Amino acid sequence: MKSYIYGIIDSSDSPKSRLQNSDTDDDGNPIYNFLYPRKELLPDDKEMSIYDHLEELRQRLFTSVLAIGAAMLGCFAFSKELIIFLEAPVSAQGVRFLQLAPGEFFFTSLKVSGYCGLLLGSPVILYEMISFVLPGLTKEERRFLGPVVLGSSVLFYAGLIFSYYVLTPAALTFFVSYAEGVVESLWSIDQYFEFVLVLVFSTGLSFLVPVIQLLLGQLGLVSSEQMLSVWRYVVVGAVIAAAILTPSTDPLTQLLLAGPLMGLYLGGAWAVKLLGR
Repeated sequence: MKSYIYGIIDSSDSPKSRLQNSDTDDDGNPIYNFLYPRKELLPDDKEMSIYDHLEELRQRLFTSVLAIGAAMLGCFAFSKELIIFLEAPVSAQGVRFLQLAPGEFFFTSLKVSGYCGLLLGSPVILYEMISFVLPGLTKEERRFLGPVVLGSSVLFYAGLIFSYYVLTPAALTFFVSYAEGVVESLWSIDQYFEFVLVLVFSTGLSFLVPVIQLLLGQLGLVSSEQMLSVWRYVVVGAVIAAAILTPSTDPLTQLLLAGPLMGLYLGGAWAVKLLGR
């Protein structure tokens, strides 16, 4: 009787079979495959202890900090030339800059050198990050890594150029023309560069939206149809993001940033759709 009862029980209901079925189901999960890739997909996989990983991370962080420090020192040597370059958007409109406190120009030079040094040292940081995570990537992820790194770099620098040549002059021209005939434009050198640097770098970071979309699409978390179906919320979100990212409160600057953000989002959604095909 017992043998008959055991015989009619499906062997697939055993704990071992359920575990195997669970593993089979997880193989189709992109998140599971990303976290637990198969050994044959890792060409440079090797066993390392936690101490070895931490030691490698420490060395790469030291190299990155050293590269940024050297870039900052180099930028500080040419800080006056950099400041003149950043003053160009309003220098032709009769705006004069003042040092309102002792050492304000010196600390402004340090701030400009820090931003520019971080910008020049970012390729070294990117290289060290890629070198650290590369052994743990599969062959498919490595083929996808190159376009992602190249695309993010191009979009980031495109955002910097767009902000310097379009957004910043538009915002500053609005402020100068609004005050024309009423007050003389005598601006604090520190507050001016606080405005310009925040605007430039925030625009560069906001141009990375398509890269984030591609990553989410490749992981299978969001599809292109889902991205395109929420375009109404994207319009509202782009306007809100432009209002947060731009330090000025004029609507012209916010619209000039919201427009490219919407275009980049839609372009990223179509790129995810094409890659999916």
